[in-house]
Amino acid sequence: MVKTIGGRAAACDIVPDETAAIKEKLLHYCDELKVNLVVTTGGTGFSGRDVTPEATAQVIEKVIPGLPELMRAEGLKKTKKAALSRGIAGIRKGTIIINLPGSPKAVKESLEAVLDLIPHALEMLKGGRH
Repeated sequence: MVKTIGGRAAACDIVPDETAAIKEKLLHYCDELKVNLVVTTGGTGFSGRDVTPEATAQVIEKVIPGLPELMRAEGLKKTKKAALSRGIAGIRKGTIIINLPGSPKAVKESLEAVLDLIPHALEMLKGGRH
């Protein structure tokens, strides 16, 4: 889907549902690979192993509350279960991190809700104007 906004996948990894492992991978993408966008899927639910938002919160420097709000709002048009997603979004250095739900359908719908905003967000992150 990121190809529709001129992006490409730099990497795709499966990470254990453990805060330390998720945090390590996010830091690798942001600080070492210096990618523009990191999209996580899964780990945003209510089980004890759903720790992706907590791991993300430990690495971001600024929160972007509007992206998850928009994803949930659009999801609510299809299912009330969208209100249960705990995903967050934020910025670390030059990277935007977005947590998506785990189901393939919810991933697609959530990403569609915000994807057109990403190029502008990245431009602003690089010092562009509003």
